[in-house]
Amino acid sequence: MPTEQDPNRDGRPILIVLHQEQSSPGRVGQLLVEKGYRLDIRRPVLGQPLPITLEDHAGAVVFGGPMSANDPDDFVKKEIDWIDVPLREKRPYLGICLGAQMLVRHLGGKVQSNADGSTEIGWYPLHPTEKGRLLMHWPRMVYHFHREGFELPRGADLLAEGDAYPNQAFRYDGNAWGLQFHAELTRAMMHRWVVHGAHRFILPNAQQGREHLEGRMLFDAPLRAWLTEFLDIVFEGKAAKATSSIALRA
Repeated sequence: MPTEQDPNRDGRPILIVLHQEQSSPGRVGQLLVEKGYRLDIRRPVLGQPLPITLEDHAGAVVFGGPMSANDPDDFVKKEIDWIDVPLREKRPYLGICLGAQMLVRHLGGKVQSNADGSTEIGWYPLHPTEKGRLLMHWPRMVYHFHREGFELPRGADLLAEGDAYPNQAFRYDGNAWGLQFHAELTRAMMHRWVVHGAHRFILPNAQQGREHLEGRMLFDAPLRAWLTEFLDIVFEGKAAKATSSIALRA
């Protein structure tokens, strides 16, 4: 529940868009609730409609999924078209993995795999750009589970880069954000992904399951600290606090 210190007193929920029946907003959802937001969870893949306006929402988060932003399914096309709503209304939009790729497609950019078939499945280094460093401190390592990347949309600011897939985080028009990596995984979620996604560990550049779990012990605390501040920037416009720099550099 919101407290007197919470800025979210009007009670508007954040729209949460998931792409599988059993999917969860994970740590993103947990942190948003801690910050005083309610969650309005929708699953377009199951026929649940998205709102025609975000006037009654504090913003939207579109998560990842096993499908591609290039798939011909009606719900994929409709969801990509729907992104015009937060962009037109200047509402906060956060796209994670597939959600970022859908934003790129909506803005006219390409989503595609590397020519060599390389993936990012596991923990990989993140390199903030100058604009990214001015915004906040970033974690040194982040978690991935994808085999497609995206072009930087025209007019977007690149905030962080990677080695295999160069475009990792961007901001568009002040209110829309895209992340290629996953900061939302709880420990239980990562265990499920490692079990159900094990068949993908043979793909080029993919890490083995033990590396996923070992990496979590090493890199998850800075990633969680970063996510807490990042959500404040996206949904409240707060500047990141310099006092967290030590934890985020760990």
